[in-house]
Amino acid sequence: MDVSGFIPVIRAVVILVAGYFLARLITRSTLKLVGNHLSKQQQVLLRRILFYGLLVVVMVSALHEMGFKLSVLLGAAGILSVAIGFASQTSASNLISGLFLLAERPFVCGDVIRVGNTTGEVLAIDLLSTKLRTFDNLYVRIPNETMLKSEVTTLTRFPIRRLDVPVGVAYKEDAGKVRELLLAIAHQNPLCLDEPAPMFMFLGFGDSAQNLQLSVWVKRENFLEMKNTIHYEIKKTFDDHGVEIPFPHVSLYVGSETASFPVQIVTREKKDID
Repeated sequence: MDVSGFIPVIRAVVILVAGYFLARLITRSTLKLVGNHLSKQQQVLLRRILFYGLLVVVMVSALHEMGFKLSVLLGAAGILSVAIGFASQTSASNLISGLFLLAERPFVCGDVIRVGNTTGEVLAIDLLSTKLRTFDNLYVRIPNETMLKSEVTTLTRFPIRRLDVPVGVAYKEDAGKVRELLLAIAHQNPLCLDEPAPMFMFLGFGDSAQNLQLSVWVKRENFLEMKNTIHYEIKKTFDDHGVEIPFPHVSLYVGSETASFPVQIVTREKKDID
């Protein structure tokens, strides 16, 4: 039995196996050398490009060992690339947008961002799409082209955030007294920062209330806790000091010269009901 025909196949298998482990080793070593200078997402992208690029070289070498001509492979790859390019213009747009996102870095993995009506933590920034995990644990994939065209708000970009708390009080209340109560609440809250200082604003006159606002600064990791506690503290303080928080209501006035609305009570006999 002639086994000479199996020698190229055996060589190709050896090249594939050895090349796979060599690609992993090179990728791991490269990341150890330059990983400290790259962000987490850039490390992921470099790992994928380097590892799969080396695998392509290994596969081409294995095919060449089995007798396939490299020129034929390159020609077929070129034709296939042109066909795929015409058939996937949207993917190409997402790919280019992904490169812009990676270069500009408006956010990184681990940031919390808001895109339209979607708010979540960034899990990955890939070449075609960005993956988010919402606060109710939903997985959202947003195409990079959409990310580049939309208004994206990075909620965790800076170490502190401002919380605006709108408050409405009745017209009979003294706005100066309410201001002192609100600022006292802010100063007594341990999560509220002293610098920048809390701020009180009189927004205007509403239909049934004086519209006020208390603005406080808080560390971003304490934002949700501050938002939950300060509303409770305001309500309790207003109740303790007799400050009225009005609710919308409508008064119907018919005028002194206008007769009262006629009101007639109609009862139904039992036989009518039957």
